[in-house]
Amino acid sequence: MAHPLTDKITQQLAQQQATGLLRQRKLLGFGTDTNVINVDFSHNDYLGLASSVELAQALYQGALTYGVGSKASPLVSGYGAAHQLLEQKLCDITGHQACMLFCSGFSANSALMKTLFTSTDVVIADKLVHASIIDGIVDSGAKLVRYLHNDIDSAAHLLAKHPNNVLITESVFSMDGDSAPIKALSALCQQHNSWLIVDDAHGFGVVDLHGCAAITAKQADIQVVTFGKALGCQGAAILASQDIIDFLVANARHYIYSTALSPANAYLAFSAIEFIEKSPHLPSQLNGNIALFRRLSTEAGIKLTASQTAIQPIIIGDNSLTMAVAESLALKGFKVGAIRSPTVPAGRARLRITLNAQHTPAQINQLVAQLALLLTDLSIENQ
Repeated sequence: MAHPLTDKITQQLAQQQATGLLRQRKLLGFGTDTNVINVDFSHNDYLGLASSVELAQALYQGALTYGVGSKASPLVSGYGAAHQLLEQKLCDITGHQACMLFCSGFSANSALMKTLFTSTDVVIADKLVHASIIDGIVDSGAKLVRYLHNDIDSAAHLLAKHPNNVLITESVFSMDGDSAPIKALSALCQQHNSWLIVDDAHGFGVVDLHGCAAITAKQADIQVVTFGKALGCQGAAILASQDIIDFLVANARHYIYSTALSPANAYLAFSAIEFIEKSPHLPSQLNGNIALFRRLSTEAGIKLTASQTAIQPIIIGDNSLTMAVAESLALKGFKVGAIRSPTVPAGRARLRITLNAQHTPAQINQLVAQLALLLTDLSIENQ
């Protein structure tokens, strides 16, 4: 007799397979066409640091100096000099008083929401905030109300209805690539005595770390940054006032009961920040590549969204057609993301193309040319 859980697993996998929504791991691989450069347009390594020699050397040096593993949770013996060095660097950049490190952005967001909120709280969030934020709020028992995406009037209405609470947004939205109106949202929150929490995962490090476009403590009461995007490594941090961080350190179960971020990785993230500070050409190269992709796509008749960031979605709508285009591009040597529901709303499946500073003009030209051919051949009218 089959176990009930076995039946549930079998049925759900079959249903996901039939609807084209089955998620599976795949080793990175490309096509066999030797006339095309094999290149990845799917990852979040926006500045191309994940494979850099300089950061490989920094990881090696960090391991030699501070050790490979943390050995314990931060509250036991897992908090060392490398962690403190990185936290201080992040505070210096953003102006926040204090910082705490996590092994991933998902765990940081989840821990923040579950620890900060209870059933007595109302949390106002952008309609398109990340799954880690939603899951954490749901687990906390707080009431979640959501305003229309990047809509200041909608946010103002909810803040007026629920003052003295918290509003949450991303800085750059991971699936649409558009940027939140942080300055306006910050002003609204101050007007209604509410905190602003910004998930800065896809924004941090891409712009000038000390520039006017960077998120700081003057705008966000709490800021979450990740190291797996522009920094090209691993981990995340929550930045806030000393009181907030002290509260989270004392009460966040994920932080209390998890082995701390590797000291080698903490030193690597610190080194990545310093490398970016000394390499202002990298964001400039990225911006140049974004502009080139958008110009070539427009000339080829490919309809784009308004995104001006490294994340360039091409909305196809149908799940199967989206997968077909992505698979055809892979055969030609180009890996792009194929994003389907429930990650995005039904009927809004898209190719998620991400540019980075290391892409060459030739690679971008070839991608656009192949994409234009496929969209025409499959008679897809992207919307």
